[in-house]
Amino acid sequence: MRIKIVYRYLIKTFIGPFILTFFLAMFILLMQFLWKYIDDVVGKGLDIPIIAEFIFYASASFVAMAMPLAVLLASLMTFGNLGERYEIVAMKSAGIPLSRLMMPLASFCFLIGVFSFWFANNIAPIANAKASARYYDIKTLKQAFKIDEGVFYDGIPNYIIRVGKKDKDGEGIHDIIIYDHSQRQGNTTVTYAQSGTMKMTPDDKYFLITLYDGYYWDESVNENSPSSRYPLTRAKFKKQYQKFDLSSFQFQKTTDESFFTDRLLPTVADLSNDIDTINMDIDTLKKNFTNDYFTNLYFFNLYLKNNDSLELPPPVGNYYSYRDLPRDKQWEVFNYASQYVQVNMNAIFFAHEHMNERVTALRHNWIELYQKFTGALVCFLFFFIGAPLGSIIRKGGIGIPLVITVFFYTTHFALTLIGENIAKSGRIPVEFGMWLPIALLVPICIFLTYKATVDSAMLSPDTYEKILKKLKFRKKHN
Repeated sequence: MRIKIVYRYLIKTFIGPFILTFFLAMFILLMQFLWKYIDDVVGKGLDIPIIAEFIFYASASFVAMAMPLAVLLASLMTFGNLGERYEIVAMKSAGIPLSRLMMPLASFCFLIGVFSFWFANNIAPIANAKASARYYDIKTLKQAFKIDEGVFYDGIPNYIIRVGKKDKDGEGIHDIIIYDHSQRQGNTTVTYAQSGTMKMTPDDKYFLITLYDGYYWDESVNENSPSSRYPLTRAKFKKQYQKFDLSSFQFQKTTDESFFTDRLLPTVADLSNDIDTINMDIDTLKKNFTNDYFTNLYFFNLYLKNNDSLELPPPVGNYYSYRDLPRDKQWEVFNYASQYVQVNMNAIFFAHEHMNERVTALRHNWIELYQKFTGALVCFLFFFIGAPLGSIIRKGGIGIPLVITVFFYTTHFALTLIGENIAKSGRIPVEFGMWLPIALLVPICIFLTYKATVDSAMLSPDTYEKILKKLKFRKKHN
């Protein structure tokens, strides 16, 4: 009963820092993401729900990255606080060793890793597809409709509008020029007015301009018109209305199912099926390559197969001799062999490129498959770095734990990127490149856990503080 109370207390102490650090890590990753795409979002008059939807779906891809960071920092803070308040010492004195104190949180972190794997395999692919769709909609959306004074505005398709001056109310305009390019003949249709008004319809779908005291010129050529030889048309007006369609400025969500399907991240089942398919393609390519280019290297015999009318003595073994042919036929064989070599060289080149493409695709599928497992396993291993270090250094708060977390996380992240890039290049096996960071973490976890359970003073800050004090004391009295 006593140990269950301790376990509940440990889990309760761990959950608070874990949730805090998880959302802090998500916030940092999201800010980095938004800073990358800020130019595509700003200035388009997007509603807050649309931006919130885009951020919500984009954040799903960062869950797998934020969870290991949260586990490491939360375990450091939890055991650091327990050590600083001497609660670990009290529990040990009550007969509960550190290894038993770590068991409930280790199980909890294992469940976090399982959840991370499930989320990355089932939820993240769908969220990634929807985030890609929203980003595509935002990127293709035009900048918010706005006409400034003295600027030729070309945001409306087939039209260029220039307003010389705008009244303070934003509706009255003066010195207006409108170029109509709908005929695809250049600046052949021009409208000028001394004054006017402009406004949007209530649903923001149309832009209305009322022009006063102006002129209209049209020099477009119409072959069906009897006046096409003299195309200039000029008119004067007192009042004129023009309406422009603003549908291209309206945000429209992508609903095509094929768009989502193409952008879905593959699941473990999808990756396994793709790997099997690619392996079958590679085996087929190897078999065809062997049959086509290594069993038919004797061009002379190929020539004989296509020239049954030649009368030759019986072959020696399985092949005819080149010298058995008449001299005038020997040049034909030579030319045939030259052409066949060139054709085969081109075929071998394309077969080699196809093989490389398939091998590269196979390598990328294995990398994505391993990433799903290594990302979940890191959540579990980081606990065995954070918990022992927290109990050894016995420093609570967020200062020192944050420094240690940044060091281990950035080191692991750098090793993961290095291993992934080398694996993609094919210089090392994919398994070695993707599991190298995990292989380096395991001995570190074992070492730190062992040192913490045996109360080793090697990593304790107090040990080094005492050594420094002794050195200062000796130096002072010498």
